[in-house]
Amino acid sequence: MNTHQPALHIPPVQKPGGATAPDPVIYRDMAVSRRTSIILWFMRVFAKRMLAAIGRFSPERIAEMQIRTASMVCRDSAGQSISYDIVGRQPGHVVGSLGDTGRPVILWLHGGAFSLPAAPDMHLSMVANLCRQLDADAFMPDYRLTPANPYPAGLDDCEQAYRELLDLGYQASDIVMGGDSAGGNLLMALLQRIRKADLPMPACAVPVSPVTEMSRVHGLPSRYKVRKSDPLLPVSAMQRMCSEYAGEHDSADPEISPLYMDCSGLPPLFFVASSNEILMDDTVYLARRASAAGVDTTCHIWPTLPHAFPLFAGIFPEALAARDEMARFMRQHLEKQG
Repeated sequence: MNTHQPALHIPPVQKPGGATAPDPVIYRDMAVSRRTSIILWFMRVFAKRMLAAIGRFSPERIAEMQIRTASMVCRDSAGQSISYDIVGRQPGHVVGSLGDTGRPVILWLHGGAFSLPAAPDMHLSMVANLCRQLDADAFMPDYRLTPANPYPAGLDDCEQAYRELLDLGYQASDIVMGGDSAGGNLLMALLQRIRKADLPMPACAVPVSPVTEMSRVHGLPSRYKVRKSDPLLPVSAMQRMCSEYAGEHDSADPEISPLYMDCSGLPPLFFVASSNEILMDDTVYLARRASAAGVDTTCHIWPTLPHAFPLFAGIFPEALAARDEMARFMRQHLEKQG
């Protein structure tokens, strides 16, 4: 693994007293295949335009998209059983079985701009792959979505999901958490809720391309510096996503914009993002703040790839490598707690 200087200069966060925290950010130095480059071009031309159009949909069209997304088929379950069930008071997708509390369990919070449910062929497939590697089960809560249910509805559901796992008898040291995109936002907010309620922290957490700044669409440099090259995310859709999720609440509240959270006392964190996504700095800035607060933090920034690329293992071979790294990180911290 090599490192190189980032294209965007981001000053390190200072520890109290003026000391500089060790930089947890590693910029992966690698070349992508010609096939990957061609696929990225098609994503930029077609998928990005489609997502921009969705940002202008009416609530009725959004509801239609929610139904369509939920009805997708998971074509690669990695040999794991997948079901939709009610766990205590929280509905969601169960990978494997939640009956054996002696096994590790993954609590994964899916992305989808806070308005779309889990995409089976992406979210469930990835989590099933992680379960196979860890010999674990998983729960992916079906949290309430915008525009019908703004903050704090979805976060309340994610907190309830964590509490239900504890109530089932799982030790927090056997729980690993992850979340992609909007789910990464919910993940960091949930860690704040866990700390505030004095609940035991999970063994570790893996935020993938989290959106962490919801109060300033323009605020972080990557939002405008890579807005044209980002192959997937249209920056034009950010304002609607942020305003619909925050509703009448202060969008700079750390539960809505985790970039401003107190990072002390968090479990080990492994951030993953791409240098070619408008949310890169959402990841980098928060990773550096967590490291400055004394949290065991690793952040891998991959080149060229799209937002939340570990979900796209059927398209990009690099996604499989990222998944393997995520699984190794989870396994390492489960073993430390064992």
